[in-house]
Amino acid sequence: MNKQIIENQATLDDTHRLRLLSYNIQAGADTRRYREYVTRGWKQVLPHKEKRHNLNRISHLLKDFDVVGLQEVDSGSFRSGFIDQTAYLAELAGFPYWYRQVNRKLGKLAQYSNGVLSRVQPSMIDEHRLPGLPGRGAVLMEFQTTEKPLGICMMHLALGRRARLRQFSYISELVSHYSHLVLMGDFNCGCSSTEFQYLMENTNLQGSACDMMTFPSWRPSKKLDHILASPSLKVAKSEVLNYAHSDHLPISLEIELPENVVLPAAA
Repeated sequence: MNKQIIENQATLDDTHRLRLLSYNIQAGADTRRYREYVTRGWKQVLPHKEKRHNLNRISHLLKDFDVVGLQEVDSGSFRSGFIDQTAYLAELAGFPYWYRQVNRKLGKLAQYSNGVLSRVQPSMIDEHRLPGLPGRGAVLMEFQTTEKPLGICMMHLALGRRARLRQFSYISELVSHYSHLVLMGDFNCGCSSTEFQYLMENTNLQGSACDMMTFPSWRPSKKLDHILASPSLKVAKSEVLNYAHSDHLPISLEIELPENVVLPAAA
């Protein structure tokens, strides 16, 4: 686990409560219409000063959360101006702990990655390549508590339904031993999909309402991004944030741990 030393870093407000956020940031690109995938598609592969400005704006949002899962971050290639976007956001938003998982490397041109940021030090962190074509992954973090550990698994799943079903099967088995569990990320499918229903049946998780749409950010009509929690964790608040600095909207979930379960204070 990478640790970034930050002066005046934010602390965990409540060791019984966690504010979680999942956000597909599109490597800092700011897409606002479907046609911009074509007319501004070059911004996906070339560096541009707007990306850094967009990351700066995103960092202001992240400051309000304790654990953040990021999808479609770049780990320091030509297209991002050689900025490791996970590390950059961790520093700006005051997160002492961060980790990146590079899922696809295109030499110096692009490094497609997942990233996680945390105000509490994980006792364990592990990355997993997911079944299917290369380029999809999950990051599993474990946090020690005064009782059983808390597992938080962040992922970015495939576009194809069959691949997602295999990936959900893999994830379900990976996290099956956790009594206190959060799954979060860009699942690339909605609540009514066969593969999502498979996940829910095999994990007994609870999540935000299925009408909380996250994609596309300019006219949300699909819920591709999710945060799910085990029944042992009380969902205090859930919302999709109107923060359109990507083609996805960020989704947040605030959870309360059982009274006998306490997290360590932030570093």
